[in-house]
Amino acid sequence: MSGLQLKGISKSFGGVRAVEPTDLTFRQGELTALLGPSGCGKTTLLRMIAGLEVPSTGAILLSGRSITELPAHRRKFGMVFQSFALFPHLTVRDNVAYSLTISGVARGEAAGRANELLDLVQLGGFGDRRIGELSGGQRQRVAIARALAQEPDVFLLDEPMSALDAKLREEMQVELRLLQQRLGITTIVVTHDQREAMTMADSIVVMSNGRVEQMGAPQDIYHRPENAFVADFIGKANFFDGIVRSEGIDVGGALLTASAEFLKGSPVRVAIRPERACLDNEPGPNRIAAEVTFVRDLGPVREYHLKTGFGPVIVEYALGEGDLGLKTGDPCEVRLPPDALHVFPAEPPAMAAE
Repeated sequence: MSGLQLKGISKSFGGVRAVEPTDLTFRQGELTALLGPSGCGKTTLLRMIAGLEVPSTGAILLSGRSITELPAHRRKFGMVFQSFALFPHLTVRDNVAYSLTISGVARGEAAGRANELLDLVQLGGFGDRRIGELSGGQRQRVAIARALAQEPDVFLLDEPMSALDAKLREEMQVELRLLQQRLGITTIVVTHDQREAMTMADSIVVMSNGRVEQMGAPQDIYHRPENAFVADFIGKANFFDGIVRSEGIDVGGALLTASAEFLKGSPVRVAIRPERACLDNEPGPNRIAAEVTFVRDLGPVREYHLKTGFGPVIVEYALGEGDLGLKTGDPCEVRLPPDALHVFPAEPPAMAAE
């Protein structure tokens, strides 16, 4: 199976364009995260893939065959909704077996398959319980098992972890990723949580205002963002406004050396990740006088919030990674290595409204 392709897919509701024409390829057996703020079009895109929304333009191909006109119930796609949509009057086993029984599978065979799936999601022995007797994480596992019951070609999840508390959410991210790798099912997950996307995905599609800003492997997107929106949305970044000069980038009167191909006089935005900024005594360009205004100790990581002549800067150190032990009020110098600076046009893509 060659995977799932979107060719020129778009969606409009009246005069409002929810998803701009989009071309994407989801490779067979990989997990892809659709990531972006609320209102960016990621759930609408997922619903078009599922067959729950009709595209305004374009085509959806599975293994090279168009399924654009195929109704949702004939696509053989498994889907887990944000609410899980479980039946409270049925047992856990009957919830998982439901899609099999309504498609004509004998009750005994469906129950046996449901038991196998419950074992797969670590709920063996829970088959006779009611949904109301389960925790949030257990309910999520039941929803996943039910979606897998008919051995779907593609597995779709719409913010499946949003209702869970932070600790359980992180545990379930790892569990779901391990399960997906074991089964090898092409999987698409909608999320607004960048940590979730970075944890689970082989590939991330970053969206805003109904369009794809960047698609790539998590580390590529984090370390090589293609625009200011992606740099700001994925992880943390310090941003500065500057003007390109012949000898460097003028940022609030400080001249920064950076690799940038912009015309002289062009307004730009300069970004650097907090972990790439440095507080050390090593010589080099881009050293700026600063003062520590706040120290945030997060256990394995310590953040230094600095005041500089061109605005605030955050520097982050992992525990034992050359931390100088500075305190609030201490003067210092912050170094911004040229190879760590990302330079973008001054006008970043606007974030979609919540």
